[in-house]
Amino acid sequence: MVRGIRGATTVKEDVEEIVLDATEELLALMIEKNEIQPEDVAQVLITVTEDLIATFPAKALRRFEGFDYVPVMCAREIAVPGSLENCIRIMMTVNTDVAQDQITHIYLNDAVKLRPDLVLTDQSESV
Repeated sequence: MVRGIRGATTVKEDVEEIVLDATEELLALMIEKNEIQPEDVAQVLITVTEDLIATFPAKALRRFEGFDYVPVMCAREIAVPGSLENCIRIMMTVNTDVAQDQITHIYLNDAVKLRPDLVLTDQSESV
């Protein structure tokens, strides 16, 4: 069965290493909490708000062993007035037998505002 795993985070500055490190942190938690194996990932879509232009956050996925061949793409998020700024969102599509209500979606930093109903207590403690 195919499931989508969501995640989002924010950064304080549009600097390449800051964006990549934040994306890596988010991906690591998504992978860990959902026990994801690279061969089970169909694709990863990463979007950023229009204020993040320093790098392609997809580069962070290549920091993970075994994820070399996972298809990943970046896109720009819709610029809705008043929406969360400096935000990186991830949609990871995986093959899994886990029920939809058992998927752990990860929201860090200011992105906890996006889906407070899905935020685990320890997620909001990220810096």
